Amino acid sequence: MGTEVLEERKKSILTKDFCCSGDGSGISCEKASVSGSVSQRACVYCGARVVLNPITDAYHIVHGPIGCASYTWDIRGSLTSGSTIFRNSFSTDLRERDVIFGGAKKLTAAIDEIVQQESPRLIFVYATCIVGVIGDDVEAVCREAEEKYGIRVIAVKAPGFSGTKTLGYKMACNALMQLIRPHAGQVDKTKRHGINILGDFNLAGEMWIIQNYFKHIGIDVISTFTGDASYDTLIKAPTAALNIVQCAGSSAYLANEMEEEFGIPFLKVSFFGVEDTTNSLLRVAYAIGDAKTIRLTEEFTSSESGKAELFLKKYRPHLEGRRAAIYVGGGFKAISLIRQFNEMGIRTVVVGTQTGKQEDYEVIRTLVDEDTVILDDANPAELERFMQEQHADILVGGVKERPLAYKLGIAFCDHNHERKHALGGYEGVRNFTQEINLSINSPVWECLRPAAGL
Repeated sequence: MGTEVLEERKKSILTKDFCCSGDGSGISCEKASVSGSVSQRACVYCGARVVLNPITDAYHIVHGPIGCASYTWDIRGSLTSGSTIFRNSFSTDLRERDVIFGGAKKLTAAIDEIVQQESPRLIFVYATCIVGVIGDDVEAVCREAEEKYGIRVIAVKAPGFSGTKTLGYKMACNALMQLIRPHAGQVDKTKRHGINILGDFNLAGEMWIIQNYFKHIGIDVISTFTGDASYDTLIKAPTAALNIVQCAGSSAYLANEMEEEFGIPFLKVSFFGVEDTTNSLLRVAYAIGDAKTIRLTEEFTSSESGKAELFLKKYRPHLEGRRAAIYVGGGFKAISLIRQFNEMGIRTVVVGTQTGKQEDYEVIRTLVDEDTVILDDANPAELERFMQEQHADILVGGVKERPLAYKLGIAFCDHNHERKHALGGYEGVRNFTQEINLSINSPVWECLRPAAGL
């Protein structure tokens, strides 16, 4: 059987016909990682930066050691049509002396310096692990700076050790609510129009693709959270008639908060794959569109899905019968990927997420075969074991999983933030299918697998 699963991990791994937990209660998820399992779930600060970093004209001050500031533009694929300042991080570079005597004065000086040199309108200040230990009052420093300079300076309480990446998403959403809340009182609810797109970070320009779809069918996009967003567009968010949520893991909390405070309803959508893209556009049109908008949407989706189906038809003979493993951040993306592989004739044999919820895994179980292995918060040893046992031909994941796949002689597709080509929308169907075909049918695997003992 290869590497054995840690006893504490067995409840986080299941299949339909064989459940490691054996208690029938479903998968164990939304909990802290098991100590010693080398989890890839990441930290609270990481989750906060994922959500807030793409705001194009925001300044990000990392209150902590210089190493934390390395989580910045070079590992994000978000594109911008405006400012590029978000590609930089600013750090207070806390040292031993600051740990002993406190770093609040250093943070104040950092804010003063940025205001004097850059004239920002929006600054986010991240409290990292060391700040959580020494207890600097970051919120007080930010309030003083706002009063002094008349700009928005928002504290993001994100000590990495205080939870998982999911909590970081929540902290970022709280910061966004703090940003837009003062503008909600100016909104005439009877004149709301258009939509906000939540949970899309404009990786490889995907936000622009989706915005063009809505423009074509006559629906305005008011604000985007947070791909290609800016201070000016974000504060208009309360004027929208509907929120649509793509990455539910990072933005469902924000959608709930906006519905409760501003009365804006929301829909969960996905623009990965033909089926999900078509259904999402139609659902939005039916939710807020008039007869003309619905007609345009039906015509547009019928035409574009037909073209995509013809494209897929050419590739299916080269892909049918292959076996895929999926390990991504959120459950909603995993669900869309399973559907995309079904469209290609590829069977999903392993699927896992870092931040999936119980309801996500219930949907996943309805989409996969009886013997598909489902994992929450997997570690490399588990991924290796189950990919080998299930004879996976390709792994779809992020940059951390790439070396594992290649060492095992398995093809790999990067579906994370580092990718350089769009995988969303109908254009993304073509890009994704071509990449899967090139990767899975490369002759190199016939040379590597015998050497790897596979």
